[in-house]
Amino acid sequence: MAKILIIEDEDAIRRVLKKIISEENDAYDVSEAADGLVGIEMIRNNDFDLILCDIKMPKMDGVEVLEKTKKIKPEIPMVMISGHGDLDTAVNTMRLGAFDYISKPPDLNRLLNTVRNALDKKVLVVENKRLKKKMSKNYEMIGNSSAIAHIKEIIEKVADTDARVLITGPNGTGKELVAHWLHEKSSRAKALMIEVNCAAIPSELIESELFGHVKGSFTGANKDRAGKFEAANGGTIFLDEIGDMSLSAQAKVLRALQENKISRVGSDKDIKVNVRVVAATNKDLKKEIAEGRFREDLYHRLAVILIKVPALNERREDIPLLVDFFSTKISKEHGTPKKIFSEEAIALLQKYDWTGNVRELRNVVERLIILGEHTVSANDINLFASK
Repeated sequence: MAKILIIEDEDAIRRVLKKIISEENDAYDVSEAADGLVGIEMIRNNDFDLILCDIKMPKMDGVEVLEKTKKIKPEIPMVMISGHGDLDTAVNTMRLGAFDYISKPPDLNRLLNTVRNALDKKVLVVENKRLKKKMSKNYEMIGNSSAIAHIKEIIEKVADTDARVLITGPNGTGKELVAHWLHEKSSRAKALMIEVNCAAIPSELIESELFGHVKGSFTGANKDRAGKFEAANGGTIFLDEIGDMSLSAQAKVLRALQENKISRVGSDKDIKVNVRVVAATNKDLKKEIAEGRFREDLYHRLAVILIKVPALNERREDIPLLVDFFSTKISKEHGTPKKIFSEEAIALLQKYDWTGNVRELRNVVERLIILGEHTVSANDINLFASK
């Protein structure tokens, strides 16, 4: 259930807003406050998903409510309600962090679209904050090999720029990890990083997923929906497995990179976006270009900076560090004491042909932790780590 607070000193407008929003969706729980002071107190004591706030009010005006809310509950989107003479102020509140503004008297469709979009944004922000808490543990780059040192050096140099990055390498090598490190070390780290697995989305839906759609644009489009580019505005969009993207979607991505604009499926309205694009693929894109499956102009737009993530077989010296890292992490996840790997066991693991790369190593370590003894021996490797 979405909890919505309306802060408005005019009783009639407050009642109309509550009626419209409540009737739109039974899952909306709408509360009211007749002035800014009451509103701030309610915000302190409740977890709201959206706030609609009038600009001109007695006791505390909407701009002050916005500023205070951004300090105590910065994740809550705020939509400002502006009278005819408040338009300039309403626009200025956007610079202070307001999600949007609506004018009095409210247009029904604009109001409801704004509410839906703001609630969608709140879900993304909360999920992103949850993921950020796990960031240091889940996206740590483990290894002292020259290949990993080179990747870290590139990230340090380019992370705080807006240069587009193309990450290549076999499946299971950690391309997603590199993308996360780029984002976390950039000036965009406080904004969202939106991930899109291009291979997992049907070709007929990829454009809607990336750019959004308007109601009625295709069967099943029951309402307007923002796409991933809009959700990533101000942050980073990570296009994983971009080599699997359809040619029509590639053309739209190219336009977004060239003009910093997108348009939703079924709409001719342009939407400006400020997004850094990081892409990844396990395919040879130059071969894909030669065979007509990937646009050469898009490749050159994406590959400003190229980062090649090596296969695990190319950095076997990192295996002891990776085993220790996974052993600590997995033992904690299972609630069991950390298991020690003998030197002989590590030596055997370093001789394996890791066709599944780091992902496969992690699976083997987990299997050994579950099935092996307190100290994982070479015999345990022979028994449980066979491929």
